[in-house]
Amino acid sequence: MFEAFDALVLARIQFAFTVSFHFIFPAFSIGLASYLMVLEALWLRTGREVYLDLFRFWVKIFAIAFAMGVVSGIVMSYQFGTNWSVFSDRAGPVIGPLMAYEVLTAFFLEAGFLGVMLFGMERVGKGLHFAATCMVALGTFISAFWILSVNSWMHTPTGFAINDVGQFVPAAGWLEIIFNPSFPYRLVHTVTAAYLTTSLAIGAVGAWHLLRDRTEPHARIMFSMAMWMAAIVAPLQIVVGDLHGLNTLEHQPAKVMAMEGHYDSHPDGAPLILFGIPNEAEKRVDAAIEIPKLSSLILKHDPDAPLAGLDTVPDSEEPPVPIVFWSFRVMVGLGMLMLALGMFSLAARVRGKLYEWTLLHRFALAMGPAGFVAVIAGWITTEVGRQPYTVYGHLRTADSVSPLDASAVGTSLVAFVVVYFAVFGFGTWYILRLMAKGAQPHEPKLEDDAPIRTAGITPGPAQQPEGEREQ
Repeated sequence: MFEAFDALVLARIQFAFTVSFHFIFPAFSIGLASYLMVLEALWLRTGREVYLDLFRFWVKIFAIAFAMGVVSGIVMSYQFGTNWSVFSDRAGPVIGPLMAYEVLTAFFLEAGFLGVMLFGMERVGKGLHFAATCMVALGTFISAFWILSVNSWMHTPTGFAINDVGQFVPAAGWLEIIFNPSFPYRLVHTVTAAYLTTSLAIGAVGAWHLLRDRTEPHARIMFSMAMWMAAIVAPLQIVVGDLHGLNTLEHQPAKVMAMEGHYDSHPDGAPLILFGIPNEAEKRVDAAIEIPKLSSLILKHDPDAPLAGLDTVPDSEEPPVPIVFWSFRVMVGLGMLMLALGMFSLAARVRGKLYEWTLLHRFALAMGPAGFVAVIAGWITTEVGRQPYTVYGHLRTADSVSPLDASAVGTSLVAFVVVYFAVFGFGTWYILRLMAKGAQPHEPKLEDDAPIRTAGITPGPAQQPEGEREQ
C-alpha cells in the first residue's frame, strides 16, 4: 500500500500532520489564558457580574482546548523516539535539557494551578484564585518560551560543538544556546500571533451573537475587547514580522529566496512577486504579478539594493519553493485582512457604530478561523523553509529519520489520521457548540455545568462540593 513512498516522506507527513493539529490548541490557549486573567481582573476591580459570566464561559472552552493541546503534544513527542531517533540521539544533549526545563517550569506551574483556576473559585477565595489564573497564564508563556527556544536553535544553532560520536553538545554556555539569534524574533512573532488568533476567535463569537441581538451585554463586551486587541496587535504583528524576516534573511537566506520566489539574483533591485506559479523544473515563477524593486525596499530598505536568488544556492540545498511561496502568501494575506478588520473596527468605534454595523460583524465572523490558518501557514513557511535540514546547516532531514520500513510509518500515519479526526474533531465540534450557545447571565461554574461534566472535565473527589462528597 505504501510502496510508492519511502519512510522519510511518510515520517515527514506524519509529523507535519500531528504538529499542525497540536499547534492549533496552544495558539489558542496562550492567548485565552491571558484573556481569562484580564476578565477576572476586571471583575475584581469593577464587581460587574458580566465579567464573571464571561470568565466562566471562556474557562470551559479553555479547559477543553488545554486538554486537547496536552494530549496532542504528548502523542507528537513520541515521534522523536519512533520516527526520528537519529535526530533525537544526535541533538538530544542540547534539546533534551531545554525540553526538560519546559516540563519543570511551565508544565508543573500550569498543572499546579490549573485545578485551582478551574474549580477553586468558591474554595480558596478571590485573591488566591486570581493568583492561580495569573500563574496559568504565565505558565503558557513560559511553555512557549522553551519550546520556541528549542525550535529556534534548530534554525540558528549556536553555542554547541560536535563530539566524537556526532552528537551536538553544549560548548559555549546555555545562554548562547537558549538565546540563539532567531529566538527573540520567533518568540515575539509567535506569541503575538497567539494573542491575535485568540482575539479573532473571541471577536467572531461576539459578532455571531451581536448579529442575533445587538443589545446582548456579553456579546458587546467580547466584541469590543477583541476589536481593541485586533486594532492594536495586527499592525504590531506586521512590524514584528518584518523584523523577523530581516533576521531570517541574515541567517537563512535560502528560505527568504523561496518565500519571495526569487530563483534568479537581482543586482539592481528585486521585484516583489505578489502572485505567480513557481516552476521548479524551469526555475522561474510563471504568470508572475510583481511590483518592481519593492522586495529590495522591504528587505534592504533600498529599492536598488541587490538581492541574491536561488541561482546562488546548490539544488541540494534549496527548500521546496512552491510550498514556502504559497504558505507565506497565505500568512501575509490573512495578516492584511486582520489589519483591515482592526482599522474597520476603529472607524466604527469612532462613529459610535461598533455594535450597529452589520458588515463589520459579518467580517469579524468570517475572520474567526483566520488566526488558526495564519499560524499554520506561518509554521509551514518556517519549517519547510528550513529544509533540507533539521538542524540548519549541520544535520540533514534525510539523515535524521529512524531506520523504519515505509509500511510501519504509513500504518501509524493512517491510525493517527483516523484517531485525530475522531477525537479532536469531536472536541472542536463541542467547543463550537459552546461558542454558539454563548455566555449566559449567572453562567454556571465549571463543576456545575452538565455538558462539561459529560465531557469528562470534573473536579476530583477531594474538590467536589460537600453534598457530592457525602453521596
